[in-house]
Amino acid sequence: MADFDLGILYWAGVFIALFSSFLILGKQKKKTQDFLLAIWFLIIGIHLVIFILFRSGGYLKYPGFIGYEMLLPFIHGPMLYLYILSLTGRNLMKKDWILNWLPVLMIYLILFQFLMLSPQNRILVYQNKGKGYEVLSNILKILMNLSGILYVSLSLLAVRKYKRKISDEYSNTEKINLNWSYYLITGIALIWIAVILRNDILIFSMVVLFILVAAYFGISRVGILDLPVDTSRTVEKEGENEFVKYHKSSPGDDVIQAVYEKLIARMTQEKLYKDPELNLNYVAQLLDVHPNVLSQTINSVENKNFYDYINRQRIEEFKRIASLPENQKYTILSLAFESGFNSKTSFNRNFKKYMNCSPREFLKSQNLNLE
Repeated sequence: MADFDLGILYWAGVFIALFSSFLILGKQKKKTQDFLLAIWFLIIGIHLVIFILFRSGGYLKYPGFIGYEMLLPFIHGPMLYLYILSLTGRNLMKKDWILNWLPVLMIYLILFQFLMLSPQNRILVYQNKGKGYEVLSNILKILMNLSGILYVSLSLLAVRKYKRKISDEYSNTEKINLNWSYYLITGIALIWIAVILRNDILIFSMVVLFILVAAYFGISRVGILDLPVDTSRTVEKEGENEFVKYHKSSPGDDVIQAVYEKLIARMTQEKLYKDPELNLNYVAQLLDVHPNVLSQTINSVENKNFYDYINRQRIEEFKRIASLPENQKYTILSLAFESGFNSKTSFNRNFKKYMNCSPREFLKSQNLNLE
C-alpha cells in the first residue's frame, strides 16, 4: 500500500514537472530564466520517470536507460546555477554555458566505457549491484556530493554578489525580492543532503515537493527578483539625451573630490534623496560622470555604498522636518515618505541602523509628539 501511494506521488511529480514546463513555455513574455526553468522541469520529469521505472523493475524492459540515471544528478547543479545567474540579471555568455556543462561532459566520458556495454551486460551489472564497477561507483558518489556542494555554494555567492550590487546602485531595495532564489537554493541543498544520506525514497519525495514549490513560484513569478522600473532614466539637456562615456581607469583624488563636491551641491540644492526610485545611474547622469566613478567616490569619501549614503540623507531629512513646528500635525510615516522612504519597514530598519534607536524613541528624546 505504501509503495502504491509513493508511486502515485512520484507520477504526480512527473505530471506537475512536465505540465509546469509547458505552462512556462506558453507564457507570452519569456525571458532566459523562463526557458532555463522550463528545461530544468523537463529534465526533472525525465529523471523521475527513470527512477520510477528502475524502482518497479522497468529497467528490464528499457535496459537502454541503465547508466544514464547516474548522469542526470550532475545536470541539476549547473541548471540551478545558470538559472540563478539569469535570475539575478547576469547576461549569460558562451563561456558560462561551456564552463557549467563541462563537468557534465566529463562525467559522461567517465561513464562512457560502461554506457558502451550492451543493454544485456548493463542489466547484469545492475542486478549484481555494480560488481566490477565498484571503484567507478565510489568515484561517482564522491563527485556527485562535490557537485551538489559546489553548485549550491556558487548559487549562494551569486545571490550575495547581487545583493551587494543592488545596494551599490539603488536607494530602495524593497522591490527587489530575493526570497525565491533562497527558497530554490535551500530546496536543492536539502535534496543533496538526502543524496548524501543515500535514501532514494527520501530524495525523490523531496524532489516532488520541490517541484510543487518551484512550479508555483516559477509560473506565478511570485517572489522572483523584481527590479525597480525605470532603472535607466536619462537626463534631458538642451533637448538631447546626455550619455556619459565609460571611464576604464580609476579616478584620482582630484577627480573624486570634484565629483563629491558636485554630488553634495545637487543633494543640498535639489534633495535628490526624496525620490523613492533614485538610483546610481540617474545621479551619475545628473553629475555627468560614469556610475563607476560616482560609486567609487561615495565609497572612498563616505565609506558607504549608494544605498547607505542615500538612506542616511533621508534619515537626516526626516529629523529636520520632524522638528519643524508646522509638521507636528503629520504622522511619522507621512514624514518618512516625504523624506524619500517608500515603506514603513525600510524607514524603521534604516533609522535604527543609523540612530541606534527607533523613530519613536528618538522623537521622545527630542520632546516631539508625532503619531
